[in-house]
Amino acid sequence: MTEKLVIIGNGMAPGRMLEHLLEKAPGHYQVTIFNAEPRVNYDRIMLSPVLSGEKDYEQIIIHGDGWYIKHGITLYKGHRIVAIDRDARTVTSDHGVTESYDKLVIATGSVPFIIPVPGNTLPGVITYRDLDDVQAMLLAAQSREKAVVIGGGLLGLEAAAGLAGRGMDVTVLHVMPTLMDRQLDPAAGYLLQKELEGRGIKIVCKANTKAIVGSGKVEGIELDDGRIIPATLVVMAVGIRPSVGLAKEAGLAVNRGIVVDHGMQTSDGSILALGECAEVAGQVYGLVAPLYEMARVAASHLAGDRSAGFVHSDTPTKLKVTGIELFSLGDFADGDDREEIVLRDASAGVYKRLVLKENRIIGTVLYGETSDGAWFNDLKKKAVDIAEMRETLIFGQAYQGGAPLDPMAAVAALPDDAEICGCNGVCKGRIVSTITDKGLTSLDDVRAHTKASASCGSCTGLVEQLMTLTLGESYNPAAVQPMCGCTDLGHDDVRRLIKAKKLKTIPAVMQELEWKTSCGCAKCRPALNYYLVCDWPDEYADDYQSRFINERVHANIQKDGTYSVVPRMWGGVTNAGELRAIADVVDKFEIPLVKVTGGQRIDLLGIEKEDLPAVWADLGKAGFVSGQAYAKGLRTVKTCVGSDWCRFGTQDSTGLGIKIEKFMWGSWTPAKLKLAVSGCPRNCAEATCKDIGVICVDSGFEIHFAGAAGLDIKGTEVLGLVRTEGEAMEHIVALTQMYREQARYLERIYKWAKRIGLEEIRRQIIGDADKRKAYYDRFVFSQKFAQVDPWSERVSGKDKHEFKPMATVGYNQAAE
Repeated sequence: MTEKLVIIGNGMAPGRMLEHLLEKAPGHYQVTIFNAEPRVNYDRIMLSPVLSGEKDYEQIIIHGDGWYIKHGITLYKGHRIVAIDRDARTVTSDHGVTESYDKLVIATGSVPFIIPVPGNTLPGVITYRDLDDVQAMLLAAQSREKAVVIGGGLLGLEAAAGLAGRGMDVTVLHVMPTLMDRQLDPAAGYLLQKELEGRGIKIVCKANTKAIVGSGKVEGIELDDGRIIPATLVVMAVGIRPSVGLAKEAGLAVNRGIVVDHGMQTSDGSILALGECAEVAGQVYGLVAPLYEMARVAASHLAGDRSAGFVHSDTPTKLKVTGIELFSLGDFADGDDREEIVLRDASAGVYKRLVLKENRIIGTVLYGETSDGAWFNDLKKKAVDIAEMRETLIFGQAYQGGAPLDPMAAVAALPDDAEICGCNGVCKGRIVSTITDKGLTSLDDVRAHTKASASCGSCTGLVEQLMTLTLGESYNPAAVQPMCGCTDLGHDDVRRLIKAKKLKTIPAVMQELEWKTSCGCAKCRPALNYYLVCDWPDEYADDYQSRFINERVHANIQKDGTYSVVPRMWGGVTNAGELRAIADVVDKFEIPLVKVTGGQRIDLLGIEKEDLPAVWADLGKAGFVSGQAYAKGLRTVKTCVGSDWCRFGTQDSTGLGIKIEKFMWGSWTPAKLKLAVSGCPRNCAEATCKDIGVICVDSGFEIHFAGAAGLDIKGTEVLGLVRTEGEAMEHIVALTQMYREQARYLERIYKWAKRIGLEEIRRQIIGDADKRKAYYDRFVFSQKFAQVDPWSERVSGKDKHEFKPMATVGYNQAAE
């Protein structure tokens, strides 16, 4: 007989409970859900990447509308339950909808704590709990003014990083002496503060808020020491409280949370509770791993299995801010009955601390390098006696038993019951057996079948290593992962099918390759635009709608909303006339900062958007074209003065650099492209860390490639030695065209070269003259359609200050 199951709340915990229940007891319940939010179930853990711009809402949806329809679930969106009638076994929403139940699950979550200070209701004061809060912050961030985040815990720091990434001037106020004091010890908190301050975020610890000040809206924060911190936005992220009001009114047992037993049963035999609103064994939880364990237990009980019970386990803490690696677990407080092992590497910004009691790990704090977190977690969970590995323990799993293991061997050495995904409680053995039993070949498949890395994603690297161990060379992460959520195809398949099917427009690609969305997204549209421009340079019309603001105005947007203009200086060479023209522009438009860039050009910063057309018009009169400091294309060719002036110079490096830049200018590439030509092995132009570099020697020109000097630091590889400038030009152009045709969108040359193989590149460019000439000729052909004057015509339409884009500019907002 079908029973009626009503669920109040549609967060991650009840969503996971339903997944388990549909597996254990399909068709047993007629399910109705009331969700106070006007939307489907989404991954709240990933709200921070949405705020920072790394993801959008569609990418964090867990169960779309189709999922509810497929399973016959009735979902009331935007319906807040206002009453539970336990005698009649009904619930009623604020829209007047009443539903009866046989079983009721309360998953009302939590509410953010609002500091009880004057001004806390002023417009501009918000909390950080759901998508509505994120949308409010995104709207406020458009002003690029000042934001204050109250709270230096996980949510507060993620909010601060996201707002700073959106261009706001951010200050974090934290009442304790160090950040994340509940999750990190003071040493790690210090390193975290140093990193965030290095990103431009101001941190004020020991800060006690006295009042939020403003007349009709937020204008600042007053601290109890009298300081006033200006702000147009205040984000409160000082903690949460279980949402228990509804349960309390219904007469259920309530303490801090809704009191439940180890089977998630409330004081009413027909009602269960789970998630942040539930209190089990005197504890309430806010991290997702224990909430998912509650979901598993509740589903088992609803399916008739009363043996399942909730068991507390410590959950690792991780911060979802790109580029910051931290991990904490367990008890790391000081005490006379414990000892510690500490490793510090100041130059690398690494700090590791293990807290031991009776030769067993009871607490772990890792900052800067966290790859051993899963191993330390496993040792702690199993209470392993570490006496025999005491001397090498802090160095991690790879250093146990003698010589260091490589990372892959270390993962292989993990036991089958080692936890890989802390959010979902998935162990190594389950991942490996599922891959093998179900023939899984992609990360998305593993996520779908095991949930490993499906929540915060921090264990993705471990999961991929397990896939590589299990599948061997047949697993290629970049090749099998879809471009985005709009398609199941990877970049390589899309490129191949565009050529094979002769697809020459974005709509044609989406129709023929069965795109899941009508118009694509911010990830796939720029990629498709690049692939089509590359493959059909004489037939494809560059898609204006797939460009970003930097490309449309040929300037880089800055954190304060102004723009930076970089005129091109061929090979870094200029003259008095050009300098006078730049000086005149600076004076005329009162440009606040003029700076020489690392690419031997002059950057004009602080230009208002409405002045850009006039600035470019004046620069254009002097013969300047855009330096394309925003481009996924050729940016600079850095040179030294070479043999004409330098007593060490062996060749005319300046002349060659200018020839290369003028020949290749306007060439779109998968990612930004920087070149350099040094006149001798002293390498003053730093050619050995560029995408392509030339070292001039007595016998000719040594061509280098696949260097990097940004987030990754890598010296170049030697392509080969050629005798003449003409040969150097042919090899460089051919190499660039090979990269353009084979690389994935946003894949830098050094990453492409590693994937393709250095010897294969040398074989085609150095060893095969016919193939090299064919690459060169295709580049020349494409250039006929690439070099378009970037400011000759304005776009008619909504924004009169935006220009028609070049077919050559980049595909991302990233500045030089």
